[in-house]
Amino acid sequence: MLIHSASQLLTLAGGPQRGRALGSLGLIEKGAVLVRDEKIIAVGATDELKNAYPDEPTLDAGHCVLMPGFVDPHSHLIWAGDRANEFEMKMGGMAYLDILAAGGGILSTVKATRTASMETLIAQTRPRMLRMFSHGTTTAEAKTGYGLQTSTELRLLKALLALNDESPLDLVFTFLGAHAIAPEYKDDPQGYADEVANTMLPMLKEWWETHAPGLRPPFVDVFCETKAFNLKQSRQILSQARSLGFPLKIHADEFDNLGGASLAVELGAASADHLVKTSDADIAALGKSDTVAVSLPCTPFGLAECRYTPARKLIDADAIFALATDCNPGTTWNESMQFVIALACRTMKLTPAEAIAASTINSAHAIRRADTIGSIEVGKQADMLILSISDYRQLGYRYGTNLVKQVIKRGQVYVTVPNLVKNA
Repeated sequence: MLIHSASQLLTLAGGPQRGRALGSLGLIEKGAVLVRDEKIIAVGATDELKNAYPDEPTLDAGHCVLMPGFVDPHSHLIWAGDRANEFEMKMGGMAYLDILAAGGGILSTVKATRTASMETLIAQTRPRMLRMFSHGTTTAEAKTGYGLQTSTELRLLKALLALNDESPLDLVFTFLGAHAIAPEYKDDPQGYADEVANTMLPMLKEWWETHAPGLRPPFVDVFCETKAFNLKQSRQILSQARSLGFPLKIHADEFDNLGGASLAVELGAASADHLVKTSDADIAALGKSDTVAVSLPCTPFGLAECRYTPARKLIDADAIFALATDCNPGTTWNESMQFVIALACRTMKLTPAEAIAASTINSAHAIRRADTIGSIEVGKQADMLILSISDYRQLGYRYGTNLVKQVIKRGQVYVTVPNLVKNA
């Protein structure tokens, strides 16, 4: 299939973009892309590719923007229930960590998730995946973390594997047994850290080799934060994960600066995520590393807070900067990377071009998939979007509506915005 006549083809070619190189779109006016067998075969100007491939089936992009699919490198996609009551409490002035300490927050979702059947988990997660996909996300990272016990955490992984098999949205898996201190260990947080490191992770390795042979091992993540896992416990869990062959991620500096970002750099983690209270020393460490700084602007927005990731400091420090939704039931139930882009432009002073790069090629690198997705280049997977706009700057400028017209996933075309229907 030859997709042609795009007003602007954004290739994002050239690999992850460090520091001030962020925002290099690789824009081709009146661009075209040739796809065969789920892969990108040729990229160039419409006239050039039409002349070179005159007999190909065609798809007219209609003078709209053609760009890579969004990659969401941080989501808590699978859970049961909701926390609308806690949203009301937060809006009434109660702090998130205080809600967590009182048995709410993550722990209230843990209670609902532990008792949910496999069928319920899949049924409640499927619509979130479809909303992600219809808003242009073609690959998403998905974490466990609402079980906080081995059996439920593995059940969440099993459900995610089943959802991945049935959906056009590709999932990348993360094990987050260290999301919070399990209620059974309320008075013994070190005991739970030991449980994760010494029991859960070895069982995860054995389970994954049996249930997902041939797939890349999941990332292992930890919530390094006050009232969750301290720096020593985070090091213990991530070091054990690394010794077992798992790639690493970390939640760091959402509420307090404990040094989690520097720990991520030291251990070679793929990313450090949140990074709201990150120190200058940690920013400098990220700037000298291959650990991606992933910002989740919807989280402070969802908490009605005013402080966001110091994006410009990270960019000036030469870090690899990416964006993600952090879709979860407590702080930010949002499946749209388009809204993330709009929020990032306003709260962190990114340009639309910077935010697009941070949501495609750099976010692909945050899950170590930039070799296959995140840009429109020969040999990569054919994951692309046709937007309902002719100028990429409409992304970021507009929000609260879906600008994705068609999703091309592995070369298959999905229509996401139906034609208007007149009243009879």
